Amino acid sequence: MTTFGASAHAVRKVVELDGIELAIERFGPEGAPAVLLIAGGAQSMDWWTPEFCNALGAGELQVIRYDHRDTGQSSTSPPGRPDYTGDDLAADPLRVLDALSIEKAHLIGLSMGGGIAQNIGVLSPDRVRSLTLVETSPAGGNHDELPPPNPAIIATWELPGPEIDWADQAAVINYRVEVERPYAGSLGFDEEVVRALATLEVRRSRNMESAMTNHFIAESGAAVDPAEIRVPTLILHSAADPMFPLPHGEALAEAIPGARLVRLEGVGHEIPPPAVWDVVMPELHRHLHRT
Repeated sequence: MTTFGASAHAVRKVVELDGIELAIERFGPEGAPAVLLIAGGAQSMDWWTPEFCNALGAGELQVIRYDHRDTGQSSTSPPGRPDYTGDDLAADPLRVLDALSIEKAHLIGLSMGGGIAQNIGVLSPDRVRSLTLVETSPAGGNHDELPPPNPAIIATWELPGPEIDWADQAAVINYRVEVERPYAGSLGFDEEVVRALATLEVRRSRNMESAMTNHFIAESGAAVDPAEIRVPTLILHSAADPMFPLPHGEALAEAIPGARLVRLEGVGHEIPPPAVWDVVMPELHRHLHRT
């Protein structure tokens, strides 16, 4: 275990487990109930900002964020050749908890991270205190009856991407910003904030080409049925999500017994921004402390 950064409010470490390295950062009092944040596809821990983590923990919870494989300071594979599967990504949160000697945690997952949280909720419920699923969709199900992404999102998959000089840090930062732009909601795209996060991520990542590629071509993991989830579940979803429109969140709420859906206003396919924390944080605190 190698500590590579620490401050008065957080401790960051790289831990080696099962032959891979995962970068972890913990906020709040050690030994308090744990909340593990699971980011979306191609996202490092940086998108869960320290401000979000501190507001969530409020001095009473330990909040943990980590870099997925191929992001930040965690292990990387060559671009286009991920040496892991969706099952490996879904097992990594449990590796993080094991590294920190945490038996059970609240899991909060965004998008792909929400799918990972569902997987753990079904297959390893003994490790889960509660789930919070943010702007995500039912894992492992048939989505044919759910609305597709916004045409602007689909276009980014169908059109050839720009030629990127991955050695040109400024060009990579610009590209990272533009990747996020179509995912904004009706609150608008805060370019200043996104550029600051992209700059932080690019400067500390081992291989941004791998980060922006490999999650989306890795072999899928085992399918699970969210209807089998039996832990308390909160769903945060916005009608303005251009990737997973609101019926995706409604389908989750209908499938998971006892789940509660909180509809957000104006949020895109993103971690809830400060503009809605007056709604999000009380809901999260109520959910986490209740369980």
